[in-house]
Amino acid sequence: MTSNFTVIRDTTPADSIPKGSVVAMGNFDGVHLGHRAVIAAALEMGRVHRRPALALTFEPHPRRFFSPNTPQFRLSDETAKLRLLAGTGLAGAVVMTFDKARAQTSAHDFIRGDLIGRLGVSGIAVGYDFHFGKGRVGSPSLLVAEAPRLGIEVDVQPHVDIDERPVSSSAIRMALAEGQIADATAMLGGPWFVTGEVVHGEKRGRELGYPTANIRLDHHCGLRHGIYAVRVGRGGQLLDGVASFGRRPTFDNGAPLLEIFLFDFKGNLYGERLDVAFIGFIREELKFASVEALVRQMDDDSRQARQQLAAAPKTFPRLGAIA
Repeated sequence: MTSNFTVIRDTTPADSIPKGSVVAMGNFDGVHLGHRAVIAAALEMGRVHRRPALALTFEPHPRRFFSPNTPQFRLSDETAKLRLLAGTGLAGAVVMTFDKARAQTSAHDFIRGDLIGRLGVSGIAVGYDFHFGKGRVGSPSLLVAEAPRLGIEVDVQPHVDIDERPVSSSAIRMALAEGQIADATAMLGGPWFVTGEVVHGEKRGRELGYPTANIRLDHHCGLRHGIYAVRVGRGGQLLDGVASFGRRPTFDNGAPLLEIFLFDFKGNLYGERLDVAFIGFIREELKFASVEALVRQMDDDSRQARQQLAAAPKTFPRLGAIA
């Protein structure tokens, strides 16, 4: 894990950017196995040529710029993405602001002005389907064609398949929407996780013998409502638990909320930021006829969650620290 992961932004002075770096270029939503193949290619290129390897990515996600009114279920927000990238061994990341000016930049101007001029890259690793520049004219084949003239190396990675199915961010979103946690985990190369601040709730869990840490997720989160086995990162500590994500139909059918019951834990978590990794799906969200029936089901949910977590004793995202 890289200990001094550096983030370079549009405002970073040019003389602070390490010239001659190798870049892995992409949007990297989720940093899944396909993305990791591109990153591995950049790391190898950097190792061979003794150059630092960086990720080059865009924020906000271009989809948000082009379709601001369309709900966007992101697998990882900017901070989560950078923490995942920092856990891959990369030396840092270049985060380019995706705005009107960037959207209007031609592919050739992006290559000459940004990649060569400002960043001074010596090599580029990219996925087979990554496009860039105005009208998405920029492509891996364009980079390959321009490489000899520019004096850079280009590595184009093919798609990554699992069970003859291509790995993609959209496929992972679909898996999470269906509660297919094992499929999402396989495509990501580790469990999907969210990060959030613990907020006050209705305190019903405490009355039921299941006090919960409550986190409000992004309102575009497309995770299936239901009960999950989760592993929670609290600083350097890992805690196992069972979580409900949904509207609490037995009580109020309110706004979606992630409610986490941590096993064998006592303490005040209000105001703390927790990383919550989803290890397994247990069941869909249900409405119960009585509180007693709900508690009996929660007892069984906890038993199943403990079993799933025991079968995955070290499963947690590999996250790095960002400056």
